[in-house]
Amino acid sequence: MDVWSSLLDGFATAATPANLLYALVGVLLGTAVGVLPGLGPAMTVALLLPVTYALEPTSAFIMFAGIYYGGMYGGSTTSILLNTPGESSSVVTAIEGNKMAKAGRASQALATAAIGSFVAGTIGTALLVLCAPVVVGFAVSLGSPSYFAIMVLALLAVTAVLGTSRVRGFSALGLGLALGLVGMDYTTGQPRLTFGLPLLSDGLDVVVVAVAIFAVGEALWVAAHLRRTASQIIPVGKPWMGRDDWKRSWKPWLRGTAYGFPFGALPAGGAEIPTFLSYVTEKRLTTRPEEFGHGAIEGVAGPEAANNASAAGTLVPMLSLGLPTNATAAVMLAAFTGYGIQPGPLLFDREPQLVWALIASLFIGNALLLLINLPLAPAWARLLQIPRPYLYAGILFFATLGAYSVNLQAFDLAILLVLGLLGFAMRRFGLPVLPLVIGLILGPRAEEQLRKSLQLSGGEVSGLWSEPVAVVVYVIVAVILAWPLLAKLLRRGGSGPSGGSAAGGTTDAPHASGTAALAGGRDPERSLSLSHRSEARA
Repeated sequence: MDVWSSLLDGFATAATPANLLYALVGVLLGTAVGVLPGLGPAMTVALLLPVTYALEPTSAFIMFAGIYYGGMYGGSTTSILLNTPGESSSVVTAIEGNKMAKAGRASQALATAAIGSFVAGTIGTALLVLCAPVVVGFAVSLGSPSYFAIMVLALLAVTAVLGTSRVRGFSALGLGLALGLVGMDYTTGQPRLTFGLPLLSDGLDVVVVAVAIFAVGEALWVAAHLRRTASQIIPVGKPWMGRDDWKRSWKPWLRGTAYGFPFGALPAGGAEIPTFLSYVTEKRLTTRPEEFGHGAIEGVAGPEAANNASAAGTLVPMLSLGLPTNATAAVMLAAFTGYGIQPGPLLFDREPQLVWALIASLFIGNALLLLINLPLAPAWARLLQIPRPYLYAGILFFATLGAYSVNLQAFDLAILLVLGLLGFAMRRFGLPVLPLVIGLILGPRAEEQLRKSLQLSGGEVSGLWSEPVAVVVYVIVAVILAWPLLAKLLRRGGSGPSGGSAAGGTTDAPHASGTAALAGGRDPERSLSLSHRSEARA
């Protein structure tokens, strides 16, 4: 098959000594930032964007992919050892993982997380190889109306499920769309939101915005809330599992993969929902229900597999449609633009070497993660002892250096500071940052498709739903917008004298703190910041 021959060519490119080195660096960096609470792959990729513009694009994206996969794994270490998720998708892992660590089984918990990540990541990448070309073949046949409808769906779906309320989610989206308007109108040449400043005529640089929102905003937030002393961690032995642990883990790995991949590929999927569903499933299927809440290995194996499978699923819409479904994918999409590469369905035809080398590097990165993280788990644990002031001072330094190196203009530093304060304010008032970044990236592209659709229809609004795919997508959009009202009516109609118990029995009480952010619609991006508050010292 042509797909498999292209994949073999990708392995030939990814397996060169230079690209293997970049994959190794990416995996190490990703694991390190995943381990450290408050950091994440999106922030790391954003910080490295200015530096990697000097690299060849294929090498840069191989390193970014390693950071992404490493970050998804690294979050499990701090969840298990500190009960403080390094990534929002690792919140569920902390429920059982930290209980296992306190019971003296930290090594088994880390081992099932590492091996489960390898299994799920490998299967998910294989599904990516099969699914992405099919999606591309479908996408090439779509016209501007369908593309615009799909972008509207992506914007609304991601926004509707984030934040403590829809108002906050749509407010963040509005900010992102407004930032995307800054600059010259590409059709009329008229300046928009430039405030008479010539330096804003080319618009806001996505790299500067990403660094400001993720790195500066998060550093300011953590500096305002976290204590100065290092956390006390649980000692880690040699990570490995016994025969019984293997027997109890392999089925949760497969079930978690089945949950994670499709959710990662959805516009509003992400890794938070499938990890929660995986945990609930394992809790219902287990033959040892008495261990849940006290350190059940299935509660670590399943969610960690779902976590890493979703990372592979995220790359399907990003590579085939040019649609990001999480923060890291949004920053990687900005990297494509920075290299002058147009993301979307034609990416496979125009940049086949880059795309297939990137996909092949995911298989290599998964193997490197397994080989590195099993023996180095105690070393990653010691990384948690870095004092937070030193850590975030370094982040601010590299953020400033990176933003200045984009255009070598001091004006970008002023933009960095202003938008960094905006990122801090958004975290302070519960506004999710992901809709802002996705709005900034997809907003101009959606405007372009909107104008093309109206031009093709002679200005008739009906041209926006002139294709069957567009009609189907708009129906889905209507369901998403109307769902809260429909759900409220259904609850009101089905409520009875015993309806109040449906919210959850007493058996779920020990897990409420770990899953409330997911089950209750709380912004998963802020779940880490909320967990930070539990260890805050004024």
